[in-house]
Amino acid sequence: MSQPVIHKLEAESHVADALATYIADLSAKFIAANGSFSVVLSGGTLIDTLRKLLEPPYIKSIDWSKWLIFFLDERVVPLDHPDSNYKLAYDGFLSKVPIPKSNIYPIKENLSPEEAADEYEQHLKQLVANNTLKTSPTTGFAKLDLMLVGMGPDGHVASLFCWHFQRFEKKKWVTFITDSPKPPPPRITFTFPLINSADQIAMVVTGEDAADAVKVALGEHASFGYPLPVQKVKPEGKLTWFLDSEATSGLK
Repeated sequence: MSQPVIHKLEAESHVADALATYIADLSAKFIAANGSFSVVLSGGTLIDTLRKLLEPPYIKSIDWSKWLIFFLDERVVPLDHPDSNYKLAYDGFLSKVPIPKSNIYPIKENLSPEEAADEYEQHLKQLVANNTLKTSPTTGFAKLDLMLVGMGPDGHVASLFCWHFQRFEKKKWVTFITDSPKPPPPRITFTFPLINSADQIAMVVTGEDAADAVKVALGEHASFGYPLPVQKVKPEGKLTWFLDSEATSGLK
């Protein structure tokens, strides 16, 4: 992994602008090289921060038909449930861009958390087998083009929480939890080996409630103590942070 690129921007609106330019550039690059662009979405405020992609010039210039959409983690609820990350993404972003429905990969409904995680992992493996997705030559896991990752105030990413054993998973691509400290408790989540097999990861972190975790992750004592989950994000490719001034308020 190369050294992370850290964009410290003034306002959340500046993060949204910079993120849109970054994503549009990567979309053009990967579509030109491979004929598709695989994007992994997460929940929380990230979807709103994608709003600039819905405006000119991006809404017209991006080849949305070549996008493939996956979910970094998901709550094990019906897809139309208010807690669903799919619903959040659909209402705020996916319903407003012409990505073919067949290119969007939500979790399968009416399964237990364990079954939903296994089903999603098998689906990813099928897409690797038919060459829809690339494989990391280093790990053998799927190599997705771009993961858009947020961070909780406690430093968690995806549904990989600090004191949960799932953060140490080495073999599974997708795992599950039934006791998330944030409701709803049952969830599925990408594991760190799959996350870190990505070509590009954007860590998108805004707001004052993230400042303490940002200080731990990027401050002068980042290598001290027990690492936060966010500190385990180390992709094979490139890690780019997008931060506003509130999130970086604890940094010198």
